Amino acid sequence: MTTLSHVEALCALEQPYRADAECDRLFDAAMRELVDYHCEHSPGYRRWLEQNGFTPERLAGLSDWSQLPPIFANYFKRKLLLSKTGEDALELTSSGTTGQKSRMRYDERSIGAAQRMVDRIFDHYGWNTPQQPCNYLLLSYEPAGAITLGTAYTDQFLCKYAPVNRAVYALRHNGKGNEFDPFGAIRALQEFAAEGLPVRILGFPAFLWFTLERMRDMGLPPLYLHPESLVFLGGGWKTHADKAISKAELYRRLGEQLGLPDVRCRDGYGSVEHPVPYVECPHHRFHVPSWARAWARDTATLARLPYGEAGFLHLVSPYITSSPAHSMLLSDLAVLHPAESCGCGLATDWFELLGRAGTSKSRSCAMAASELIKES
Repeated sequence: MTTLSHVEALCALEQPYRADAECDRLFDAAMRELVDYHCEHSPGYRRWLEQNGFTPERLAGLSDWSQLPPIFANYFKRKLLLSKTGEDALELTSSGTTGQKSRMRYDERSIGAAQRMVDRIFDHYGWNTPQQPCNYLLLSYEPAGAITLGTAYTDQFLCKYAPVNRAVYALRHNGKGNEFDPFGAIRALQEFAAEGLPVRILGFPAFLWFTLERMRDMGLPPLYLHPESLVFLGGGWKTHADKAISKAELYRRLGEQLGLPDVRCRDGYGSVEHPVPYVECPHHRFHVPSWARAWARDTATLARLPYGEAGFLHLVSPYITSSPAHSMLLSDLAVLHPAESCGCGLATDWFELLGRAGTSKSRSCAMAASELIKES
C-alpha cells in the first residue's frame, strides 16, 4: 500500500479541535499528498482538475483549499467514483428513494481514519466508557443480514464506546422492510429507567421526537434515566420542513420527559459521502475538527462566502484514499462562524445547518426514514 506519511500524521492527531500554524502546515501537506495520490490512482480525477485550470504547478503551491474544485455529493447518487483501493472495498449506501441512493467505497485505511476521528472526539467529551455497560435505544434500521446502510453501520460502530447490556431498535425489520415501532421504543425506555443503567440513545431525531410525543399523548409520567445517559443523534427531521422541531425544543423535552440534562444531548453531522464527524459542542454548535476544513458557497455562483452568509456546505478532508472524495460540495445549506463566536472554548470554526437545498428527488437518508412515521 502506498505510504502517505502526511495524511497518516494528520489523521493521527490526538486533539480533535487543535488550531495552530503547525496543524495548518500538516493539513496543507496532507492535502497536497492526497491530491497527487488521486491524480495518479483515480481515473478521470486529474482530467477533472485540468478542466478546472489546476495544473500540477498550481497545485504544488496551493494552501487555500477552498479553491480546489469540489466533487458534488449528488454525483455519488449516479455512479461510484473510485481509486484502485476502492475496487474491492467496503460499500456503504444512503437510504435514498426513487433511485437516489448514494454509494461509497471505503478501504481499510479510509474507514479506519474516519473511525479514529470519532474515537478522539468521544475521548475528548468523556463518552468512551469501556467499564460502564449501557442499554441502547437505536433509532435506526434493525439490520437483516449484512449491514451496508451507512446510518445502521454508524450506529453499530457507536455502540463500541460502552459495553452493550441490551439494545432495542425502533425501526423494526418486518421481513419486507422496516417500520417504526413507537410502543416498543416507549417500553424499552420504561424498562431501561427501571434497570438503572446508563442509556445511550442513537439515531434519527425524528423518531425520538415522535416517541416523546406518543408518551405525552398517552399521559405517561416522566422517566428518569441514569444521569450519565447520552443522546447522540444524527440525520434530519421529517420531509415537511414546516413541522420540524428545533433542537432546543427537543432537548428541553428530553429533560422534562426523560430527566436528561442538556449537556448530555448532542447531535452529530456527517453523510455516507463524507463521514468525517462534526459533533455538537456543549453549546450545540458543529465545530470543524482539525482533520477538516469548511466553507459556505453561494448557491448561484458557488463563490466562497464570508462568515455569516448562507450557502452550500463545502467540506474538505484528506482522509480518504478509496475515492477522490476529499473535497465535497453538499446539498445542505449552512452558515460558517468563527471559533470565538461560540464561547465554548474550542479553537476551530463552527457551522450552523439551515436545511437541505434541492428537489423532492434529492432525498436524504433521514427523509426516507421519516416516511415510516405514520401520523394518524
